[in-house]
Formats: sequence, structure tokens, C-alpha cells
Amino acid sequence: MNPHHHPPARSAAQRGVVLIFCLIVLVILLAGGVAVVRSMNSTMFSAGNLAFKRDLLNQGQQAIVRTVSLFATGGALAGKDGTSDASLNYSAVKLAANAQGIPSALLGDDAAFAAIGRKANDFKGATEDVEIRYVIERLCSAEGVASSTNCVQAQSAPAGGPERVPPPPPPPTATVYRLTARITGPRDTQVFTQTTFSKPD
Repeated sequence: MNPHHHPPARSAAQRGVVLIFCLIVLVILLAGGVAVVRSMNSTMFSAGNLAFKRDLLNQGQQAIVRTVSLFATGGALAGKDGTSDASLNYSAVKLAANAQGIPSALLGDDAAFAAIGRKANDFKGATEDVEIRYVIERLCSAEGVASSTNCVQAQSAPAGGPERVPPPPPPPTATVYRLTARITGPRDTQVFTQTTFSKPD
């Protein structure tokens, strides 16, 4: 009669090692899953912020339209560019600004802004929760007639080329203006836009 041979039973220690290994793998998988979820949330949050900022910048373009109408023929600033007018948010001299060039009056409260503009000129954006405040400044060191000595001026290139014998007339000058707008959105989010333009003297 042949005796039956049974394989030796695995020890409890061997079974414990497999269990610990499986737990370690599960912890690694869990940590990887959490990292992927957090990365996805962070990406979505950043994309949302960029879209929100772009929307505020787009709404801020309304300040440019308003400024162009003020300087157009028949506009309120068409003939008084040498004199400041706080009722129109217009300064005939360059304003004090921070390191980024944003006028200090736009960074403060209504009392600081009252010296150069009127809160009544603030207007709503495309949505009711967006408010736009702006200021127009002539890049000059003093009020009055603009000149190359006290104002930043742009000059157009003279017509013709080097073959002209008589010297060409001096090119017309155009004083440079700067429009700065502060767009305030929900949760007191603020975006600043700034653009320069010139107006022939």
C-alpha cells in the first residue's frame, strides 16, 4: 500500500507577507488616484480663472468705446484737452502711479478717486455684477498747450524719400493719452487694462 504524500502547509508568516504586499500596492494606487483627482481639480480651477479674467478684459473694452466718443468731433473732450476735468474722469497731466503704471487713484477708495474722477461715471459691464471705472490722462507734465518739451508726443514719418532736395516740412505732432480702466467683478475680483492713443495737436 502506497502512502499518500501531502505537500507541506504554508506557514502563517508567508501568508502575512502576501497580505502586507497587497496592502502596500493598494496604498500606492490610492495615493495615485488622489493625486490625479487633485491635479484635475487644479487644472479646472486654473482654466476657470483664465476664462473669468478674459471675460472681464473683454467687458473692459467698453471704456475704450466711451473714451473714443469723448474725443470725437462734438465730444465733451474734443476741445478742452489742455484742461483737467474731473467730471469727465480726465486729467491733462500725467497722474501718480504705482510701479506697474496704474494710477494710484484707481487703486484707492472713492475718496482718493474723487480728486480726478466721479463715481457717477462708473458703469456696468455686460453683466450687472461687473463695474468699470476708468481715468484718461494726457501724458504731459503741465496743463495748457501741448508741446514736445512738456508732453509725450508721437510724430508721423514725413512723406517722400532721400531723393527730395528741399527739406520736407516738419511732421505733424500728436500728443499721447493713456486710458486706464479698473474692472471689478464678482467677489471683488479686479482686472486692470491700459491703452495709449494719440490725438493730433
